[in-house]
Amino acid sequence: MESILTSIKKMLGIEEDYTHFDVDIIMHINSALSILTQLGVGSQEGFSIHDETALWADFALTDSKLDSIKSYTYMKVKLFFDPPQSSAVIESINRSISELEWRIQVAAESTVNKSKGEILNV
Repeated sequence: MESILTSIKKMLGIEEDYTHFDVDIIMHINSALSILTQLGVGSQEGFSIHDETALWADFALTDSKLDSIKSYTYMKVKLFFDPPQSSAVIESINRSISELEWRIQVAAESTVNKSKGEILNV
C-alpha cells in the first residue's frame, strides 16, 4: 500500500525521512483532497490525512480510472508548496490540472453501481 504523504513527497523530490515540511505538505494535500471530494471522488463526508499512515486506498482509490488523482494531487501541492518561477510552466500545470479535474469528474460520475443503478462515490 502506498502512503499519500510519502508518494507526494517523493514526487516533490523530498526524501521520506526529511519531515521538516510535512505540516505544510499535509495542509496542501488536504486542500487537494477536499477539491477531489467536491468533484465526487472519495467519501462524501470528506477525507484528510494527518501523517504518513494515510494510504491512497483509504481515500477510496478503488477504480483504476481514477489513478489520475495522484497526479492531480501532486500538481496541486506543487503549485501551493513550491510553484515554478516561470509563468509559462505555471500556466501549463494549471491547464493540466483543469483537464484532470474534468476527467476525474467524468470518471467519478461514470462509475455506476450496476446492481442498483446509482453513481458510486469512489
